[in-house]
Amino acid sequence: MITIIDYKSGNLKSISNGFKKIGCDVEITSDVEKIASSDYLVLPGVGAFGSAMENLLEFKKVIHEHVSDDKPFLGICLGQQVLMDSSDESPNVEGLGLFGGHASYLPEGLKIPHMGWNKLNVVKKCPILEDVNNEYFYFVHSYHVVPDDDEIIAGTCNYGIDVAAALSRNNLFSTQFHPEKSGIAGLKILKNFTNLEL
Repeated sequence: MITIIDYKSGNLKSISNGFKKIGCDVEITSDVEKIASSDYLVLPGVGAFGSAMENLLEFKKVIHEHVSDDKPFLGICLGQQVLMDSSDESPNVEGLGLFGGHASYLPEGLKIPHMGWNKLNVVKKCPILEDVNNEYFYFVHSYHVVPDDDEIIAGTCNYGIDVAAALSRNNLFSTQFHPEKSGIAGLKILKNFTNLEL
């Protein structure tokens, strides 16, 4: 069972349909007890960092416990950014702090938001990125994550700068792109996620 956290800040139907396409049972829930008992947690996200974190406060403890138990966790788009300590978008708001670092506005001179297809460069061995190096994925974002530790960067894309497109540490993963909107390669990432050992 794949559990998608409903915190009023995500395109829940799209990611749910992505997992259903690969034959997974999916539950969308805001029930903390159900989230606590889940094996695979997914945190999608669209919108602003500050409002997302406000909505995530009631889930912060259970998310941290899930990750501490080394159970598979996947953050997507804004769901990657809120895993950081902070964001330029909402300077006085604390993120979940699961990855050290912050989210910065994309550099001036680029078309913002970064919207459309971009090639993924896998830069370290990462179980959810197996067999997808140099594939194209769909991005929509104005901010990008800047981790304190480059070792957690699993994949990058070039958009004027090398954007950290995927992060990985143990069973904690995130993507800036939308795998559920990225065709066969995106579904491969979702499948790799569901194949992680518990």
